[in-house]
Amino acid sequence: MKKLLTMVVLGAAATAAQAQEVKGNVDAAKDKVAMCIGCHGIPGYRASFPETYEVPMLGGQSAKYIENALKGYQKGERKHPTMRAIAASLTEQDIANLAAYYSQQNAETKPNSLK
Repeated sequence: MKKLLTMVVLGAAATAAQAQEVKGNVDAAKDKVAMCIGCHGIPGYRASFPETYEVPMLGGQSAKYIENALKGYQKGERKHPTMRAIAASLTEQDIANLAAYYSQQNAETKPNSLK
Protein backbone atom coordinates (compact mmCIF):
# COMPACT_ATOMS: atom_id res chain seq x y z
CA MET A 1 0.00 0.00 0.00
CA LYS A 2 2.87 2.34 0.83
CA LYS A 3 4.41 1.74 -2.61
CA LEU A 4 1.12 2.48 -4.34
CA LEU A 5 0.70 5.73 -2.40
CA THR A 6 4.26 6.77 -3.29
CA MET A 7 3.62 6.06 -6.97
CA VAL A 8 0.39 8.09 -6.92
CA VAL A 9 2.12 11.04 -5.26
CA LEU A 10 5.03 10.95 -7.72
CA GLY A 11 2.63 10.68 -10.66
CA ALA A 12 0.62 13.66 -9.41
CA ALA A 13 3.79 15.71 -8.96
CA ALA A 14 4.94 14.90 -12.50
CA THR A 15 1.55 15.87 -13.92
CA ALA A 16 1.57 19.15 -12.00
CA ALA A 17 5.07 19.94 -13.28
CA GLN A 18 4.00 19.32 -16.88
CA ALA A 19 0.90 21.46 -16.42
CA GLN A 20 2.99 24.50 -15.48
CA GLU A 21 3.43 26.86 -18.38
CA VAL A 22 6.93 27.12 -19.81
CA LYS A 23 8.19 30.69 -19.48
CA GLY A 24 10.11 32.24 -22.37
CA ASN A 25 13.57 33.69 -21.90
CA VAL A 26 14.43 36.44 -24.38
CA ASP A 27 18.19 36.14 -23.86
CA ALA A 28 18.15 32.36 -24.36
CA ALA A 29 16.49 32.82 -27.77
CA LYS A 30 19.48 34.69 -29.18
CA ASP A 31 21.20 31.40 -30.03
CA LYS A 32 18.15 30.07 -31.91
CA VAL A 33 16.98 33.21 -33.68
CA ALA A 34 19.73 33.00 -36.31
CA MET A 35 17.82 30.24 -38.09
CA CYS A 36 14.77 32.54 -38.41
CA ILE A 37 16.42 35.69 -39.74
CA GLY A 38 17.19 34.33 -43.21
CA CYS A 39 13.51 34.30 -44.15
CA HIS A 40 11.59 36.20 -41.47
CA GLY A 41 14.00 39.13 -41.39
CA ILE A 42 13.47 40.18 -45.02
CA PRO A 43 10.51 42.53 -45.61
CA GLY A 44 8.22 41.22 -48.35
CA TYR A 45 10.12 37.94 -48.73
CA ARG A 46 8.37 35.03 -50.44
CA ALA A 47 9.58 31.44 -50.28
CA SER A 48 8.97 29.49 -53.47
CA PHE A 49 9.40 25.83 -52.56
CA PRO A 50 7.30 23.75 -53.04
CA GLU A 51 4.84 26.57 -53.70
CA THR A 52 4.91 30.31 -53.09
CA TYR A 53 4.53 31.30 -49.45
CA GLU A 54 4.42 34.82 -48.05
CA VAL A 55 6.86 34.85 -45.17
CA PRO A 56 5.59 36.92 -42.24
CA MET A 57 7.76 39.30 -40.29
CA LEU A 58 7.87 37.96 -36.74
CA GLY A 59 8.74 41.13 -34.84
CA GLY A 60 5.75 42.29 -32.82
CA GLN A 61 3.69 39.13 -33.26
CA SER A 62 2.08 37.92 -30.06
CA ALA A 63 3.94 35.22 -28.18
CA LYS A 64 0.84 33.01 -28.26
CA TYR A 65 0.61 33.28 -32.06
CA ILE A 66 4.25 32.27 -32.50
CA GLU A 67 3.90 29.38 -30.04
CA ASN A 68 0.74 28.12 -31.76
CA ALA A 69 2.29 28.40 -35.21
CA LEU A 70 5.43 26.47 -34.24
CA LYS A 71 3.40 23.78 -32.48
CA GLY A 72 1.16 23.58 -35.56
CA TYR A 73 4.23 22.88 -37.71
CA GLN A 74 5.42 20.26 -35.22
CA LYS A 75 2.05 18.48 -35.37
CA GLY A 76 1.85 18.71 -39.17
CA GLU A 77 -1.19 21.01 -39.05
CA ARG A 78 0.83 23.61 -40.94
CA LYS A 79 2.42 22.28 -44.10
CA HIS A 80 5.50 24.31 -45.06
CA PRO A 81 8.27 21.65 -45.25
CA THR A 82 11.14 23.85 -44.07
CA MET A 83 9.18 25.20 -41.13
CA ARG A 84 8.04 21.69 -40.21
CA ALA A 85 11.67 20.55 -40.08
CA ILE A 86 12.78 23.55 -38.05
CA ALA A 87 9.86 23.27 -35.61
CA ALA A 88 10.51 19.55 -35.16
CA SER A 89 13.97 20.40 -33.82
CA LEU A 90 12.62 22.79 -31.16
CA THR A 91 11.84 21.96 -27.54
CA GLU A 92 8.94 23.49 -25.62
CA GLN A 93 11.47 25.81 -23.99
CA ASP A 94 12.93 26.83 -27.37
CA ILE A 95 9.45 27.72 -28.61
CA ALA A 96 8.69 29.77 -25.50
CA ASN A 97 12.05 31.57 -25.82
CA LEU A 98 11.54 32.42 -29.50
CA ALA A 99 7.99 33.59 -28.84
CA ALA A 100 9.19 35.85 -26.02
CA TYR A 101 12.00 37.23 -28.18
CA TYR A 102 9.88 38.15 -31.18
CA SER A 103 6.90 39.41 -29.17
CA GLN A 104 9.16 42.06 -27.58
CA GLN A 105 10.10 43.48 -30.95
CA ASN A 106 8.08 45.56 -33.36
CA ALA A 107 7.79 45.26 -37.12
CA GLU A 108 10.62 47.75 -37.66
CA THR A 109 13.02 46.17 -35.17
CA LYS A 110 15.94 44.40 -36.78
CA PRO A 111 15.57 40.64 -36.13
CA ASN A 112 18.95 40.27 -34.45
CA SER A 113 18.54 43.09 -31.97
CA LEU A 114 16.33 43.70 -28.96
CA LYS A 115 14.31 46.80 -28.24
